[in-house]
Amino acid sequence: MSEAEPVAYEVRGSTAVVTMDRPDYRNAQNSVMTYALDRAFQRAVDDDDVKVIVLAGAGKHFSAGHDIGTPGRDVDVHYDNEAIIWWDHVGREGGDQRYAREMEVYLGMCRRWREIPKPVIAMVQGACIAGGLMLAFVCDLIVAADDAFFADPVVRMGIPGVEYFAHPWVLGPRAAKEILFTGDRFTAQRAYEWGMVNRVVARDSLEAETFAIADRIAAMPRFGLALTKRAVNQCEDAMGMRNGMDSVFGLHHFAHAHNAEVGADSLGGMDAKSMKSAGS
Repeated sequence: MSEAEPVAYEVRGSTAVVTMDRPDYRNAQNSVMTYALDRAFQRAVDDDDVKVIVLAGAGKHFSAGHDIGTPGRDVDVHYDNEAIIWWDHVGREGGDQRYAREMEVYLGMCRRWREIPKPVIAMVQGACIAGGLMLAFVCDLIVAADDAFFADPVVRMGIPGVEYFAHPWVLGPRAAKEILFTGDRFTAQRAYEWGMVNRVVARDSLEAETFAIADRIAAMPRFGLALTKRAVNQCEDAMGMRNGMDSVFGLHHFAHAHNAEVGADSLGGMDAKSMKSAGS
């Protein structure tokens, strides 16, 4: 796939496979990818023959997270406001620009995808970092290869976690604090022990195991699956996830503003290279 369309789409039986396809950049997420993902998910929702969706990443890694330094980074590119109703971020300044963009492309899109009425399975290998972790969080199940590793290291930027802040609900409060306070990577096995991951399988069995689960789910009634997914999501929100996430999104942007006021930029002077050298 070209940089202009960095998401592949195919249907295998009753399962749609949505694949992030920027392997040269560890599937870093720019806005072009975000909207390509949204189109692919919508295509799967509209196809009555599709019962389950698998989200995958091409190459060695699932996703290294938000694009903060590739040649395809497109922070100043117009988007079409599919997730929320707000003005465009292009041509805005300061917090207006950052808030509008991140509410749409990150928090808004993740919430939109969490509400997909068909089961979504993340098939994770290699790196699943920061924004990649958000994509895994919105999926209903996570099947991880034994070489998968996870992290949300943005506290190194002075920022309290990524925009879709599901950590306390997905990991539990103490595990969430550990991974955020340290910025350390954690293994697929540790994620399984914390309840974040459903299964850990050998790397060469990842695809077969994921599609076997998808086939079992696809045998269930489609409307029953949709209602069950909605039931669990509603209970999760009743436990405070949506309101908590809204409050943390404000803290996230306060951190951006603080960084911009006291330093060189909103990311605390960090870039892709410095984040990687620090252990990400």
